[in-house]
Amino acid sequence: MTGRDTPTPWIVWRQDDNGNRYVVRRCATRAEADELAETMQARGHKQVYWVAEA
Repeated sequence: MTGRDTPTPWIVWRQDDNGNRYVVRRCATRAEADELAETMQARGHKQVYWVAEA
């Protein structure tokens, strides 16, 4: 949960080409998280994006 007590059960993660992992955004729905990850992945950079349950 966030400070606003809103559930954000899905996290979009990014891993760069050096193996560092970062949270991109917490999302309320799996669909929202999947859409963001697909959009970011389509940009064609070396980073890898995936969705995981919080």
